[in-house]
Amino acid sequence: MSAELVSILVLVVIFVIATTRSINMGALAFAAAFGVGTLAAGMDADGIFAGFPGDLFVVLVGVTYLFSIARANGTTDWLVHASIRLVGGRLVLIPWVMFAISGTLTAIGAVSPAAVAIVAPIALNFASQYRISPLLMGAMVVHGAQAGGFSPISIYGTIVNGIVAREGLPDTELVLFLSSIAMNLVIAVIVFVLCGGLRLARAAERVGQPAMATVGASTGGGSGTGSDPGSADSGSADSGSAGAGGSDEPGGRSSLRLTPARVATLVGLLALVTGALVFDLDVGLSAITLAVLLSVVWPETSRQAINHITWPTVLLICGMLTYVGVLQEMGTIDFAGRAVSDVGIPLLAALLLCYIGAVVSAFASSVGIMGALIPLAVPFLAEGTIGPVGMVCALAVASTVVDVSPFSTNGALVLANVDEDVDRDRFFRQLMIYGGLVVAVAPAVAWLILVVPGFG
Repeated sequence: MSAELVSILVLVVIFVIATTRSINMGALAFAAAFGVGTLAAGMDADGIFAGFPGDLFVVLVGVTYLFSIARANGTTDWLVHASIRLVGGRLVLIPWVMFAISGTLTAIGAVSPAAVAIVAPIALNFASQYRISPLLMGAMVVHGAQAGGFSPISIYGTIVNGIVAREGLPDTELVLFLSSIAMNLVIAVIVFVLCGGLRLARAAERVGQPAMATVGASTGGGSGTGSDPGSADSGSADSGSAGAGGSDEPGGRSSLRLTPARVATLVGLLALVTGALVFDLDVGLSAITLAVLLSVVWPETSRQAINHITWPTVLLICGMLTYVGVLQEMGTIDFAGRAVSDVGIPLLAALLLCYIGAVVSAFASSVGIMGALIPLAVPFLAEGTIGPVGMVCALAVASTVVDVSPFSTNGALVLANVDEDVDRDRFFRQLMIYGGLVVAVAPAVAWLILVVPGFG
C-alpha cells in the first residue's frame, strides 16, 4: 500500500476513534502526524511542525481572549441591545443582519476569517441571550462572509481572477461573484428555515417590549428569567462592578450603560476592524494586543477572561491542520488530484475535482486548494468540452462554501466563540454533521448548475 493511501486510511481511523472514544481529535491528529510523517513519509520533526498553523493558533487565542474580556465587562451585552434597536426589536432580522455585515466586510476586502472573527463572537453571544440556535447564527455569519468573498476587490476574488488570467482562461469576475452570492444565500435561507428562524418572527413583538432581554441568561452566569429590567434591583445590582466586568442582568439599566471599560473595548473592536480592513494587520496579533492593553487597565476582567480561551478547540483545530500539512507535504493531495485528471470522462472529472476541493478545503486553506485545482482543470478545459467559466466558478464555490466545517478557520472561530453555556461537544458534532452535509451536497449542486449546462 502506498504512503498516500496509508495517510488517508489513518485520517479515517482518527475520525472513528474520536467519535467512539470521546478523545480530542486534535490530540489524535498530532500523534498521527508524528507516526505517518516519520514512518510513512520519512519526515523529521521540523517537517512535521511546518504544517502547524501558527497564524490560526494566534487568531483563535487572540480573538477568544479579546471577546472574553468583552463578555466579562458587558460590552457584548451592550452590542446585542444596540443590534435589537437597529432593527426595531425584530428578532427575526438579526441573523440576516449578521449575514449582511460579514458579507459586506469580505466584499470590501477583508479576508473571510477576519470578518468571521469580528462578527461571530457578537452573533453567538446574541444567540445565547435570546435562545437562538448557535448553529443558525454561526452558519449565517460564515455563509455571509463567503457570499461576499468573491467580489472583484475581495481577497478570494482577486486571487481566483489572477489565476484565471495567468492560465489564459476567459474572464469570470461577475459570474464568480454572483455565483458565490447565490449559492450562499440559498444555503442561508435553508438553514434559517430548518434551524428555527421562522419561529423568531413570532417573537418580534415580545422582543420589542422593555422585558425583551429576560429571555436569556446573563453573561456573568445569572438567570434573566422572571426579573423586571425596569426595577431598581435589575438596574443597580451590579452598578459598582459593571465598569470592570460584573454580571449585568441583560436588559437591566447597567447592561445598557456605557462604562469606561465598555467604551475602551468598543474602541478596541473598532481598531480591530480598521486594522484588518484598512491597514491589512493580522487579526490574531491585533486582537491579542488589544486584549493585553485592556487587561493592563482592568486586570480583574483579564483574570476572568483568560480562563475562557477555548483551549480544547485550539488543540482540535491545530492538531488536525498539522496532520493535513503532513498530507500536503507527502503529496497525498496531489496524488488525488492526478488520479482525477486521468479520468477519461470530462464531466465526471469536473465533479470529482469539485468534491476534492470541498473535502480538502473543509480541513485546509480554501485559497491553497483553489490555487492547486484550477490549474489541474486546465488540460481538459483546453479540450473545449467543459465551459471554463462555469468550471472555475464551480471549483471556487465548492471550495469555499464548506468553510462552516469546524476544521476550517471560519468554522473553528464559530466553535471557539460559542457561549460557555452551550454543550461544546454537542455543538461540535452539529457543526461537523452540517459541514459534512454541505460537503456532500454543495459540490454536486455547483457542478449541476454551473458545469453541466456548459458541457459540449
